[in-house]
Order: sequence, then C-alpha cells, then structure tokens
Amino acid sequence: MVMDSGQGGTESGIRSTVELVYRPTRADVLTAVLVRERLRRLHLLRWVLTLVVGGFALLAAIAQATVTVSTGLFLVLAVLIWAMPHFQAHHALRTVEWQGEYRASVSDTGVETETAHVRLLQRWSVFRGYRETRDHVVLLSRDPNILLVEVLPKRGLRSPAETELLLDVVGRHLTRV
Repeated sequence: MVMDSGQGGTESGIRSTVELVYRPTRADVLTAVLVRERLRRLHLLRWVLTLVVGGFALLAAIAQATVTVSTGLFLVLAVLIWAMPHFQAHHALRTVEWQGEYRASVSDTGVETETAHVRLLQRWSVFRGYRETRDHVVLLSRDPNILLVEVLPKRGLRSPAETELLLDVVGRHLTRV
C-alpha cells in the first residue's frame, strides 16, 4: 500500500493504491466468465439447453431401446453446451497467459495493469460495477453485453489484510452488482 497526501487524493486527503502481482490462471478466467454469465442470466439458458438436449438423448434411447448414433450425438451436444464456459475460459487464457506476470495497481485513477509487453490504464468510468467471489474481485464493463471483464485475484495481494483495502478502493468508485 502506498499512502500519499497529494492533490489527487480522496476527500480525506489520503490516496490509496493497492498492488497485485499474479500470473493469470484458468480459475481466474473461468471465474470471470461465470460471473459475466450469471449477471447476464446466460447460465439459465445454458442449463435449459443442456436439459432439453439431454432429454432428447434420453427419449432417443428409450424409443429405440438401444444406444444409437443419435443418442450419442445428443449426449455429446449436451456436454458441449454445459462445458461452454470452460471452453471460453481456455480460449481467453491462451490469449493472455503468454504475457507472463501481471502487475496491477488499483487506485483512485482506475486499474493500471502492466506486463512485459503492454501497459493498460482503465479508468473507473469504463466499469459498471464489481462482484466479489471467494478468491477474486471481478470488474464488469458498462457495455450491454459486458465484453470487458477485469479479474483481480486476491492471491496477487501481498497479504490477506489488503483484501479490505482493495474492496474499499473499488467500492468508492463502483457499486456491487
């Protein structure tokens, strides 16, 4: 944590910065995908489609009294629909993991992320809100489809006590959704 009593501080004159250092993992990206899916209520659609296609597989097996190609195809399709968030997480992880270690600074300005290859500053106005999970703080973009999701893994903090400071900084600028 860095404390600075400069001009750019908060109302009390104290500016807080929380720093995280981490390597993105599959769990980080899967959490972001699942939070986004739940907020948009896509998990309901995914489960309904899985149950419908699984029901067709069951009906096909009962009607033919054996397991046929159509039954197998319905089962495979049901599994693929259920596993869609895992496929999305795998693809997204391949997009970001090659950059190695991430250093993120969360301050009153926004979230600044830096790797060996890129530096990105996202101001708070980009985000609509945040959701906290057991191991992550997920920031969600303002656009209707929530195309931008920023994941801040709590394991990247120097100590567990910094979790409260991180939530305080994020909470000053965003609402919990």
